[in-house]
Amino acid sequence: MAKKEIKASFKLMAPGGSATPAPPLGPVLGANGVNPGQFIQQFNAKTSALKGKIVGCVVTVYTDKTFTFEIKSSPASVLIKEKAKVEKGSGVPNKDKVGKIKRADVEAIAKEKMADLNAGSMEAAMRIVEGQCRSMGVVVEG
Repeated sequence: MAKKEIKASFKLMAPGGSATPAPPLGPVLGANGVNPGQFIQQFNAKTSALKGKIVGCVVTVYTDKTFTFEIKSSPASVLIKEKAKVEKGSGVPNKDKVGKIKRADVEAIAKEKMADLNAGSMEAAMRIVEGQCRSMGVVVEG
């Protein structure tokens, strides 16, 4: 079999198990030569266990109009907002604090994100997540 040539590669975020071909996904997929209906059907099947949770996805499109995609873990900001039970991060994180999470929660987030983080150890991954907390105005206790 001949080697497939890559036409495009792009990233997107969508709710797991409940994505639709409506904007913003449909136009992005269509512009890159991917059949939106086919992609959404496969994406929802793979992410059915993550119902409603935002997940990242890397889509690779080939010249013969086929595609592959890889599901990534949820963004750290989504996981932090979920643990801290806040709607959004602070607009002025150095002055206004919007929530608190425990160090155990930071460790749980780091474990979930470990495969996608550029960290050599669990401690380094936790420091990355703590930095994200600081930039969102969420205080880490413990």
